[in-house]
Amino acid sequence: MTTGLRYVYAVCRPFGTPLQAQLRGVGGAPPALLHHHGLVAVVSTVPEADFCEEALKAHLEDLDWLAATARAHQGVVDALTTVTTPLPLRLATVFRDDSAVRMMIEAREEDFGRLLDRLHGRVEWGVKVYLEPEPAEPEPAEAARPASGRDYLRRRRLESHAQEEKWQRAERFAHSLHERLAERAEDFRMHPPQNSALSETPGRNVLNAAYLVSRAHSEEFVELVDRTKDEAPGIRVELTGPWAAYSFSGEASGAEPVVGSGEGR
Repeated sequence: MTTGLRYVYAVCRPFGTPLQAQLRGVGGAPPALLHHHGLVAVVSTVPEADFCEEALKAHLEDLDWLAATARAHQGVVDALTTVTTPLPLRLATVFRDDSAVRMMIEAREEDFGRLLDRLHGRVEWGVKVYLEPEPAEPEPAEAARPASGRDYLRRRRLESHAQEEKWQRAERFAHSLHERLAERAEDFRMHPPQNSALSETPGRNVLNAAYLVSRAHSEEFVELVDRTKDEAPGIRVELTGPWAAYSFSGEASGAEPVVGSGEGR
């Protein structure tokens, strides 16, 4: 008999294509399919010592553990995205046993079915726009230093004004790009701009958006983004995906686990 807790990655419809034989999930455990009421929970077994409520609270403060768990979780969801339309659940969503997972499916059966119908054949693409950082300028020579405090303040005002103009130009570009992409997408979500200090990504994030696009039109969507990458000097466009529709599966991610859960991605 299988022991341990049930870690749930996603819920989906039954599918015929097998997952990769070498696929491993959290803790190196292979994912399995738990069928119930015409739905499938993709699960693996994890040790209770690591995923009971108290242990999980401690682990979620451990950035290395969190990163490794998130990578394994993401790997399973990515594999599912190649063969079906998954509804990803929150990182570290665990249940006591298979019965508890089935109870969760029954409690959310209507929501899961509605979301899966809406997202069928669709994927998420992420688009970010950055204002590139200014190149570091060498320290001015003694002769180039401002002659007075007034000169210094005037130069700082000019620099600030130039930076504000660049930011406004980047915002106009991001707004124009978003309008073009939204026309090609079935839905979109605007996320808060990323903090460059936290993300360690160079530049100031102007646009951070997710777009729901049918697989059939994804190639056109990608080509549209690629064509914009050199439109505006000093502005960088980044495209990621295709992902499972994380940004459009919020209601599915709200499934309440019996043991505990933590936010992911």
